[in-house]
Amino acid sequence: MLRSDPLFLAAAAASLGVLVILIIGVASFARGGEFNRKHSNRLMRYRIYAQAVAVALIVLFVAWRGAGN
Repeated sequence: MLRSDPLFLAAAAASLGVLVILIIGVASFARGGEFNRKHSNRLMRYRIYAQAVAVALIVLFVAWRGAGN
């Protein structure tokens, strides 16, 4: 089953991680203040890294499932 596939779960977790980082970054940008000045660039850099991992896992998952059919 699709939901028990470890690669699918890893891709889903990575995508959720991207979403969490993005929400924190956008919320800090909207509020402004000291936290935004200190961490906004770092948060968006982390989002890009996490997004690259998520995309790689999704591509790997699609390639793996496509090879199995």
